[in-house]
Amino acid sequence: MDRAQKEKVVEELGQIFESSGVVVVAHYAGLTVAEMQDLRGRMRAVGGSVRVAKNKLAKIALEGTQSASIADLLTGMTVLSYSEDPVAAAKVSNDYAKENPKFTILGGSMGGTKLDSEGVKAVAAMPSREELIASIVGCIAAPAANIAGAIGAPASNIASILSTIEERGEAA
Repeated sequence: MDRAQKEKVVEELGQIFESSGVVVVAHYAGLTVAEMQDLRGRMRAVGGSVRVAKNKLAKIALEGTQSASIADLLTGMTVLSYSEDPVAAAKVSNDYAKENPKFTILGGSMGGTKLDSEGVKAVAAMPSREELIASIVGCIAAPAANIAGAIGAPASNIASILSTIEERGEAA
């Protein structure tokens, strides 16, 4: 890799560290190509990505970013999992680590906050952005449905009373 390629990689990694809601650093020694492709596919499904990069280049890219505190995690065979959603990459990484003991989470970064492996697990346990939006919409919609039901109830009661009177009138 020549100097221009290295500079390009450092620039790409810098963008990753700046724009991602969460970055998870893990060891992946011993993973097969198929297992790595499976991880990439799972991450892509939630809008995240997986990146393997030289630790030295990643450390250079970290300088001056809010995620700079994770530089000490970059030792050995490391892989970066990241997503804009602050929960997605942590969830997928945590689930994958449970299934595959060769994938070991070292820690990560959520904004300017450094996370250890337990911190990544705690973030993974949080509801995702979509789940939060769905619960908020449910909370907003429930009162409206109750109001609509309350407004419509008297009209339905009057209609049933009129229907009963009409039936009695026909029977008589």
